[in-house]
Amino acid sequence: MGKAKGIRILITLECTECRSNTNKRSNGVSRYTTQKNRRNNPERIELKKYCPHCNKPTIHKEIK
Repeated sequence: MGKAKGIRILITLECTECRSNTNKRSNGVSRYTTQKNRRNNPERIELKKYCPHCNKPTIHKEIK
């Protein structure tokens, strides 16, 4: 038997300031992976996480 598709899915969060900021500490974009519940959060989520490239807590948006 096949495994049923779960409610929780893996998502990737990406820093919103790294994409547009050229005066950051180093090259690259901060990304985190986490899980979310498909039923409770059907829309894309935003979390405030630490960005090592910007050297401060910034808003990270879901990309996948």
